[in-house]
Amino acid sequence: MIINMRNYRALTPDEIDQLRRQGCSASSWDEILVADRFNADYVSQTQFSGTIRLGAFDEEFSLPGGIRKHAGIREAYLHNVEIGDNCLIENIKNYIANYRIGDHTLIENVDTILVDRDTSFGNNVEVSILNETGGREVPIHDRLSAHQAYMLGLYRHRPKLIENIKRIISRYTEENTSNMGSIGHHVQIVNTGYIKNMRIGDYCQIEGTGRLKNGTINSNQFDPVHIGHGVICDDFIISSGTSVEDGTTLTRCFVGQACHLGHHYSASDSLFFSNCQGENGEACAIFAGPFTVTHHKSTLLIAGMFSFMNAGSGSNQSNHMYKLGPIHQGALERGAKTSSDSYILWPARIGAFSLVMGRHVNHPDTSDLPFSYLIEEQNTTYLIPGVNLRSVGTIRDAQKWPKRDGRHDPHKLDQINYNLLSPYTIQKMMKGREILKELQKVSGETSETYAYQSAKIKNSSLRNGIRFYEIAIHKFLGNSVIKRLEEIHFKSDQEIRKRLLPDTSIGSGEWVDIAGLIAPKSEIERLIADIEEERITHVDQLHARFEEMHRNYYTYEWTWAYQKMLDFYGLDPLRITAADIARIIRQWKESVVGLDRMVYEDAKKEFSLSSMTGFGADGDPKAKRLDFEQVRGDFESNPFVQAVLRHIEEKSALGEELLERLKPLIA
Repeated sequence: MIINMRNYRALTPDEIDQLRRQGCSASSWDEILVADRFNADYVSQTQFSGTIRLGAFDEEFSLPGGIRKHAGIREAYLHNVEIGDNCLIENIKNYIANYRIGDHTLIENVDTILVDRDTSFGNNVEVSILNETGGREVPIHDRLSAHQAYMLGLYRHRPKLIENIKRIISRYTEENTSNMGSIGHHVQIVNTGYIKNMRIGDYCQIEGTGRLKNGTINSNQFDPVHIGHGVICDDFIISSGTSVEDGTTLTRCFVGQACHLGHHYSASDSLFFSNCQGENGEACAIFAGPFTVTHHKSTLLIAGMFSFMNAGSGSNQSNHMYKLGPIHQGALERGAKTSSDSYILWPARIGAFSLVMGRHVNHPDTSDLPFSYLIEEQNTTYLIPGVNLRSVGTIRDAQKWPKRDGRHDPHKLDQINYNLLSPYTIQKMMKGREILKELQKVSGETSETYAYQSAKIKNSSLRNGIRFYEIAIHKFLGNSVIKRLEEIHFKSDQEIRKRLLPDTSIGSGEWVDIAGLIAPKSEIERLIADIEEERITHVDQLHARFEEMHRNYYTYEWTWAYQKMLDFYGLDPLRITAADIARIIRQWKESVVGLDRMVYEDAKKEFSLSSMTGFGADGDPKAKRLDFEQVRGDFESNPFVQAVLRHIEEKSALGEELLERLKPLIA
């Protein structure tokens, strides 16, 4: 909201005369107040009506191409408008009505900017995610986080929770409802069409945009927003640091921080949270959690929930029950990807960090078998459990996400946990390991294939899956132990046992991924209870609770890891010795190095002779290799390969350092 604290005065008779000579008119000159430094020289060919407040026009704008224009108002119709200092408003084809405009703002070659009634600027617009026909509507607002939206959309089995969150949002909406729109400081709006019932934040740039209607653009100095050519947005909210470009069309959408939508992307009834990218394709009724990425013209995302996802070209889903309409939905858990031309018939649920290839129409549920491949062979879904743990692509993704967090706004809406291995994924791997062992037990170790849900698992895949999950479990638990015991020199086993004890009871039990936030389910339940009992009554309180969970993640993680360490290794908490810890660390070291070696070998495939096919045009095999190396580099000097080798060395040294500290206590 623009609040001007400057002192205003009435126009002098001389100023009124001058304005008339310069082609200006007013329904009432008495309704026009100006700043003390107001200079009538810079106002011409302008009609005024209603209440008008004008700032000073002392400075010039420097425009691209070396053009300079003095601040002022030229060729405009203004009705109930308040304008700050050093603005330039010119060539308004129709009018500007009912707006407060901040300092140093440029508005040029615009059709209409108006507010025509009390409006909430897109707050409390209901977005029908997942189920197009309704039932999971999320009322958006300009402080919406992925975690709030997750609870609103997915916890419909808690009607009191939904009712109270909606009440909180309604109160917030009432606080932000006005019959006056606002355009912030240092905003540029040029060559734009129709702007209605909009609130536009500081430093926003709007260039060549077609229509903006009933929305909020939360641009600010730290993270400006850019809205580009041909963009049409209705009933929407766009958060800081985001760009919407090149003919993109949004209808009933929330766009989170540092997102990019462009190249004629089309979306309706969809939510996009931090660092999402959408280009060329189409989205309908989706929940796009942080880092959901789709770039291809042939890709449709519909009625699905995603996060940390990259959709391959031609990825598609179907949500039709053919007789009852589009009531089905699906979820790709965090990190799941789709290959080119993949297809999933909803309902389905794909486990975290899995890869989907081919067509899958039998409604697979692989949520307890993360890091898997789902592939199609002769219309049959085959599941390869855990194999993605050794993939160089998975490790690369985990490294790139935090580096690609484009948010510069100090007030971050989403609390994002980037950890590949966490209580959330490890609990699934523990369960997945037991599932695979049970399949092996029931069907026999020599079975050629095993049936799970609607998929088949080959014998070799099942055995490898158990091994991959065990390696990851050893790695996570070992990491946790090393972190807990770092930089401490112990004099007795009792000291080790004391240090291992958790700092809190919070964290035991099941963990959940609330759209990027990984937290104990008990903390989510506590938050739900506080909302249901109306101990939380404002959106800022909601935000603070999610921040608290995220801030305490590692404290809670150790509580969970400690209990799982005892269970997995069969330890008595009252009798743990340095020798027990040493065994865990040796197992950890073997797992970490082993997994890194698998990743190393997987990366080496990228530099095989078959990968060089297509290189070295018109040349012999030597030319092919040289051409490949000029473009891709050689294997050993590849930055990622070098990072893997360094990781092996560093982790080996880390394990040895702890073993050395434990040595005096081991008989």
